[in-house]
Amino acid sequence: MDGSWPLSEKPAASAIHSSSPGGPQPVPIGRGHGGVVTSATAAPHAATEPPVPSSPAPAAPRWSRPALLAILALAAGLYCWNLSGSGLNSFYSAAVLSGTESWKAWFFGSLDAGNFLTVDKPPFALMVMGLSCRLFGYGTWQMMLPLIAAALATIWILHASVRRVWGHGAATVAALVLALTPITVAINRDNNPDTLLVFLMVAGAALGLRAVRTGRLLPLLGSAVCFGLAFNTKMLQGYIALPAVFLVYVCATDLGWTKRVRNLALAAVALAVSSFWWAAAVSLVPASERPYIGGSTDGTAWDLITGYNGLGRIFGGEGNMGGGGGGFSGAAGIGRMFNDVLGGQISWLLPFAGIAFVGGLVLCGRAPRTDLTRAALVLWGGWTVLHYLTFALAEGTMHPYYTTALAPGIAALCGGGGVMLLRAFRSDRRWVWVLPLALGVTGVWAIVLLRRASGWNTWLWPAVAVVMALAIAGLLLFRSGRRARLLAVSVAAAVVAAVAGPAAYAWSVPSGSGGGMGGTNPTAGPSTGGGMGGPGGGAGGPGGGGGRGGFPGGAGGEAPGGQPGGGQDGPGAGSLPDDADAGELPDGAGTGEQPGGADAGELPGGGAGGFGGGPGGGGMGGGGMGGASTELVAYLKKHQDGAKWLLAVSSSQSAAQLVLDSGEPVISMWGWSGSDNAMTLARLKELVGKGELHYVQVGGAGMGGGGLGGGSGVASEVTRWVQEHGTAVEASAYGDTSQSTSDDGADNTSSVYRLDPADVE
Repeated sequence: MDGSWPLSEKPAASAIHSSSPGGPQPVPIGRGHGGVVTSATAAPHAATEPPVPSSPAPAAPRWSRPALLAILALAAGLYCWNLSGSGLNSFYSAAVLSGTESWKAWFFGSLDAGNFLTVDKPPFALMVMGLSCRLFGYGTWQMMLPLIAAALATIWILHASVRRVWGHGAATVAALVLALTPITVAINRDNNPDTLLVFLMVAGAALGLRAVRTGRLLPLLGSAVCFGLAFNTKMLQGYIALPAVFLVYVCATDLGWTKRVRNLALAAVALAVSSFWWAAAVSLVPASERPYIGGSTDGTAWDLITGYNGLGRIFGGEGNMGGGGGGFSGAAGIGRMFNDVLGGQISWLLPFAGIAFVGGLVLCGRAPRTDLTRAALVLWGGWTVLHYLTFALAEGTMHPYYTTALAPGIAALCGGGGVMLLRAFRSDRRWVWVLPLALGVTGVWAIVLLRRASGWNTWLWPAVAVVMALAIAGLLLFRSGRRARLLAVSVAAAVVAAVAGPAAYAWSVPSGSGGGMGGTNPTAGPSTGGGMGGPGGGAGGPGGGGGRGGFPGGAGGEAPGGQPGGGQDGPGAGSLPDDADAGELPDGAGTGEQPGGADAGELPGGGAGGFGGGPGGGGMGGGGMGGASTELVAYLKKHQDGAKWLLAVSSSQSAAQLVLDSGEPVISMWGWSGSDNAMTLARLKELVGKGELHYVQVGGAGMGGGGLGGGSGVASEVTRWVQEHGTAVEASAYGDTSQSTSDDGADNTSSVYRLDPADVE
């Protein structure tokens, strides 16, 4: 049964049992650890049958391998097409570049090769990209190569895991659903760490299920290591699916309690070592000899784990965009996955997956404790439920691309659970209504989502409606008798109708026909309104401001969830949400109000390319999000005079783009959110006194005393000292004479000051 399409699968003779004389024919619904489980043996009120001896699995059908290869080729095309024209996240691009220039920066995940400050995530994804760039050179393709390979491997692993339980047909559907999930396509074309995170979690779940099936220790240890590496990719998010794996192993493994406890204890050790080796190593290095850990309040990795990348994401709080929900994905609540922002990214097949999950559990009924079908349902269903609740109820910052972690669970349930519903539909009259209902709900929801995108592919929703209606009619007409081919056509039509909407959204990413943002907050499909928008994608990598490498700037345009024609209150000047992700600002950051969907690199009060400051008077501007004019970069490099750092700026946004534009280390004094305590006056004096830093950029609306970090006493103290003791660099010194003012006439110039050891008292 494991080796053929559900419509042609025939249960082994030993698996056929009658639940009652003249009753409905039992339905083979899966292969448990001890043999085939049928609807008769699994019915809730039927007597439990002894396990049926396993029979050799039939050879794979001829269509199976070509189908998988075709799906992988489709996914590769979606992930790679026009990749060089896509904007990457400049924050991570700069960190990868720094890692290619300094092994110390590579290990710590430093934003700059001088190792002043790290990014606000653990470094495993940066390490992988950094190694690739060290081997093949620094560029878009070199950076993305390991991530695209991981994305394709995720599809392959999910296919293999589903196939071993439900067969090739289910595995093919699961692989197709995962490949065409819109937000998954968007994030897999970006250098955010989520692609690697999902790969590691899927590998961990698949190995955990193999440990359940075989009873061997090694797969369980491998599962623990995968989840540990996922932790070092995005910290606590890497653990979300772990309870489901633990529950399945405890309840379904065919081992005695002693062996189960022993194996779990060993796995816990493997999990702890693979999770905390980096944080432990960081803590062993004196603070004076390592960079400040970005996102933490005290410069330690442990604080980053428990706060910024831990419970702060779930419970929010002051500065974490908690309380009222909102954020970049709409208000927190149980229906968040279906709102205008997230609905088109992830929710297309959520209703079908939910019905398939519940229906599959009912079909398993009183199957043996070790039944592999039920174990797989609980694992992938638990994966989906845990991620859904975490993302739906999170009060901290919640970006749409986080939901890519939901996709493997949805895909597995659609494939495996869908095949179970199909078999029950064909052979048990009590289940005739369930599959058509699930498909009908899926079709209706697809129409709702497509109609939200006003004016976008208006022909698609009527086509989906017609094809799905015909498919359901075909299922009912050709359910019984010798019309399996016509039934197969109906099933195929239902699959096509179900994935047509997601496929259109997914294709909009490489084709550039959607309204999504670039590398800072990737999304798929058209703009649909609602929620909180933000600036368009930042410059993707070196070259965005005339520097080296040829990474184009991120795409502008309104993000899904933007507020066209209006603004909404946001953090006032001098603050950002403490847990806002790298490369992203909410509406209103910097001024208290900003229209949603700002163009790439545009922030309140300034022209494109500056944080409140245009190119002038020593200003920062003209080079993409946070970049400097090419004239200023050239001037700073010419007058660097052997300093370790080219410049110190207030925020990581500015620093990242300057690193890419100049290829030199640049200090981010107060991190991404402006709340990092990385730069103090004493530390600044030390760097200037040693001749390691000569130029500091402060002042202007949105910078220095009133900008990122400017609201704190430390930042204000630093700003005053720089302005009192430094020498302002005139615009005429590097050939830029333009000025920048806001609509209210305020001077937005962000001045650069020269400081020498003699200026330190």
